[in-house]
Amino acid sequence: MATKKTPKPSLPEQLPRFVVTRPTGKLDTFASPRPGRPFTITFETEEFTCLCPLTGQPDFAKLRILYQPDQLCVESKSLKLYLWSFRDRGAFHEAVTNQILDDLVKALNPQWMRVEGDFLIRGGIRTLVVAEHGKKH
Repeated sequence: MATKKTPKPSLPEQLPRFVVTRPTGKLDTFASPRPGRPFTITFETEEFTCLCPLTGQPDFAKLRILYQPDQLCVESKSLKLYLWSFRDRGAFHEAVTNQILDDLVKALNPQWMRVEGDFLIRGGIRTLVVAEHGKKH
């Protein structure tokens, strides 16, 4: 009769105590591959969170960022960590959407940019905030 092997866990019992990434307010940029040519970059996430400034409860949103770069593009990992920095901040939907636009415009100086914050239903009301900068080509 064959003996049955007991499976062993693949992770150690004592897990390391460190965080691989942390939220940050820094937006890293790189040179546009085609300066002067109008093209559109779109970022979307369904995992954006911030806090209600009145209740401290989490607000969840689908965030969509569209832009036509001029000389610079935003690096996607730094954008993710930047968006993550709002998780513990209290902000009205209108304010946070405009803050994201302002910070990205300051970092990139794009030809055109649009930030859409589609906040999940709270109290029976869904909020969609759209903020734009510049003119689309």
